[in-house]
Amino acid sequence: MKIWQTELTHLTGNYYIENCFSPSSMFFDIETTGFSAAHSQVYMIGYATKINGNIGITQLFAETPSEELEILAAFLEALSQYSTLVSFNGTGFDVPFLKGRYAHYKMAETLDSFQHIDIYKQISGFKHILKLQNLKQKTLESFLGISRDDKYSGGDLIPIYSEYAKHPSQDACALLKLHNFEDMAGMAELLSLLSYPSLLEGNFQISSLKTQKWDTYEGQEGWELILSLETDAPLPKHFSCKKGELYVVGFGHQVNLRVQPYIGGLKYFYPNYKDYYYLPAEDRAIHKSVASYVDKNFRTQAAASTCYCKKSGCFLPQYQTLFTPSLKQEYQDQISYFELTEDFKASGEKLKVYAMHLLNYFL
Repeated sequence: MKIWQTELTHLTGNYYIENCFSPSSMFFDIETTGFSAAHSQVYMIGYATKINGNIGITQLFAETPSEELEILAAFLEALSQYSTLVSFNGTGFDVPFLKGRYAHYKMAETLDSFQHIDIYKQISGFKHILKLQNLKQKTLESFLGISRDDKYSGGDLIPIYSEYAKHPSQDACALLKLHNFEDMAGMAELLSLLSYPSLLEGNFQISSLKTQKWDTYEGQEGWELILSLETDAPLPKHFSCKKGELYVVGFGHQVNLRVQPYIGGLKYFYPNYKDYYYLPAEDRAIHKSVASYVDKNFRTQAAASTCYCKKSGCFLPQYQTLFTPSLKQEYQDQISYFELTEDFKASGEKLKVYAMHLLNYFL
């Protein structure tokens, strides 16, 4: 078994390394001879930990398949000092594979007892917002401007390791080592991507709210509401996305949500429409308890779609019922609205709830 240890100093000053990579955390990544733990083996385990403010990367390498048990045991011993695991698709591949290999050797393991941060899983919902071609680690590294010397995938290296185990060579060893090392180093830098899902957890403050006029393509005057957020963690790359009448743009510590209010009349639909009459001449519904005073020729039994009263004003869209009273243009509409009031604009709590609602709508 070979053991390589390297200390990274070039990431000093990285916000995410300093604030999100705690001394109790361990990053890890495995290299295997196949995709099934029942028929394949682990030939390398890389893990990264915090050492005096820097990142220390350790790589455990089984030079032959017979040394797999040694690297598995060494990794178990290293794990005992930490409480949180960080990986890239580790919950989907690395952990199940390791559990299978430990079971093969009848070794007790505690992998399920760790808190696990899977960068791949946390960022997967942001593929379209960040306009990513796919969610491979190298694609995400390229998105962040991280360059690699390694040109191989894990699958590409399987035959290279197989040949190395029979006929060791320095060139093959260097390729295997480099791939795992850059997976580990790159994974640490991918921590910055967690700032995007962090928004959905409410890790921001409302910095401002304003409305402004704008001209439509038809030359008409329109209004938009701009809700500005200040994020706790800086966003590493600019992003923008439009969905219907909603637009979001963000970079650094700033995210702007732009919403087009609805100005005009909307309908509030009463529940229990069977208790109401509809008045066609007045285009509204009234409760049967007061409808006895209305001539029968001017009233009809209300249906769900005609059981409403009207209200005019300035309204904001909501994509599930968040604020009440909830109004619609028509009964079957999926989007409802609530009135933009001074009370709403003055409430930091309501503004934050609405901002999180809009951010979640993009997903």
